[in-house]
Formats: sequence, C-alpha cells, structure tokens
Amino acid sequence: MFLESALLVLLGGFLGGTARYFVSGLVARCVGSAFPWGTLAVNTAGASLIGVLAGLLQAGGATAGHVLRDFLMVGFCGGFTTVSSFSLQTLDLAREGEHGAAALNIVLSAGLSLLAAALGFLAAAGAAG
Repeated sequence: MFLESALLVLLGGFLGGTARYFVSGLVARCVGSAFPWGTLAVNTAGASLIGVLAGLLQAGGATAGHVLRDFLMVGFCGGFTTVSSFSLQTLDLAREGEHGAAALNIVLSAGLSLLAAALGFLAAAGAAG
C-alpha cells in the first residue's frame, strides 16, 4: 500500500509540475510577466481542483479514496500549485519597491485560492447530493 501510494504521488507530482510549467508560461505569454499572473492562475485553479476533489472524496466515502487523495490531491495538486514560486515572486516585488503589487499578490493569491477551494468543494458536495 505504501509503495502504491508513493508511486501515485510521484506520478501525480510529475504531471502536476509539468502542467504548472505550461499553464503559468502560457498565462505569462498572454498577459505579460510584470505581475505573476501565471502563478496566481495555477494557484487559484489548483485550489479549485482540490476543493472539488475534497468534496468528491467526502461524498464518495472510501471508494477509490486513496487514489483520489494520493494521485490527484497530494501529487497533482501539490505539483501544480506554487507556494514557493508565489513566495519568491512576492519577495521580488517587495525588494524591487513594488510594495503595492506585493500586497496585491498576497491578497489575491490567498483570497482567490480560498474562494476557489470553497466553491469547488461546495460544487462537488452539491452535485453529489
């Protein structure tokens, strides 16, 4: 069971990290990189996804629960979201004297991620009945 879980996390993390690279890069190319919109986008999307998955996991009980949790929640979402990138980019904004942009990034990242997770959870719980 441990080896299976470790492999699920490994594969999910690989796919999530790869998806983060492409999605954040695409967003940066589309809207520019002066503000970390790509990181904000993947963190918000990842928060929404983990909310949906948590809602499904709660509604579905233990059916395929460890696969959902290990592969998607821990692996994919863990590899997809970017708290370390968010932290460094916010620090860079502050060090460059962009204190307003740094504060905005903190508020938007935390606020949108929390809202996305809550909405995802509620949507999945509501759909499951």
